Amino acid sequence: MAILSEEQTMLRDMAREWTKKENPVGAFRKVRDEKLDAGYEPAVYAQMAEMGWAGVIIPEEQGGSDFGYMSLGLVLEETGRSLTASPLLASALGAASALILGGSDDQKSHWLPKIASGEIVGTLAVDEGPRHNPAKTEVSVSGGKLSGTKTFVPEGMSAGLFIVSAADGVYLVDGADGGVSRSDRSMVDQRGWAEVTFDGAAAQKLEGGGDDLLDQILDRARIGAAAEMLGMASQAFDVTLAYLKQRVQFNQVLSSFQALQHRMADLFGEIELMRSAVENGLTALDDKRGDIAMAASQAKAVANDAIHHMSKEAVQLHGGIGMTDEYDIGFYLKRARTLEQLWGSSAFHRERFARLNDY
Repeated sequence: MAILSEEQTMLRDMAREWTKKENPVGAFRKVRDEKLDAGYEPAVYAQMAEMGWAGVIIPEEQGGSDFGYMSLGLVLEETGRSLTASPLLASALGAASALILGGSDDQKSHWLPKIASGEIVGTLAVDEGPRHNPAKTEVSVSGGKLSGTKTFVPEGMSAGLFIVSAADGVYLVDGADGGVSRSDRSMVDQRGWAEVTFDGAAAQKLEGGGDDLLDQILDRARIGAAAEMLGMASQAFDVTLAYLKQRVQFNQVLSSFQALQHRMADLFGEIELMRSAVENGLTALDDKRGDIAMAASQAKAVANDAIHHMSKEAVQLHGGIGMTDEYDIGFYLKRARTLEQLWGSSAFHRERFARLNDY
């Protein structure tokens, strides 16, 4: 486990306390049942922004706290534990990173304060097919007008700013532009996914960051997604262990059966490995190391595998009740399946890691 500063420990503890008291898993059930178009409760995200979470990586001159990626990762881990529905990952990490890395001074001063305050939600619009493939794009820009369609855009229903990948670079598109239309894409995690069509929408290119700007943006988003999955896996483990300690079968608590002890021990080891990979990725970002791309692919691949196994085992180890909607454990499996594919599956990142190492 990473050694945290006093300020980071306070931030983590505040996020943990808030999610337990103000936004437990039951709050997500309410969001789902109410079928909110945004996929989250705007008033709840406003609270998160008021606590400064939307501006953790944003420089102070643009309204943030410039507290680093490890700090935002700690918040994402805690919101992952409670399945808090919010655009924190897509907006405060994904869109904010894009502007920090590639935005001009004017673009930063216009958009970053709005992201930090929660006034607008930003997101990344990258993929155009059923699987993550950032190299494949038919979105085009002519005369400052962007056209094309992006599929499975996270928080696409509520976004006021889109960071859009095109054949010749990365662009900013105002969500209020008349050339932007969106349609809901119902996903198993019941969040605000959308298919977004751009029909001659006004676009501004992100000129900074170099030729690999899109990869830099995505790597930060991938590590952030892995941090959220770490929180989910940790909580699913804790809930499952508590259930095994109190559920009685054949006049014995389930935790007394050696076969189940072995399964839980294996899961614990996977989660600790996952934590090491995620914290390595977050540290690489804060230290501006040269191996960020490798660290990101490693973190996402390890996190994908661990959350897949943990969520599946959690449902199985709960027995029949784990399959019912009245019990919360199934929500972790559903959210896990969407995050596993977001910004790259395990297979995608293993291949990428191999290429980065000249295999």
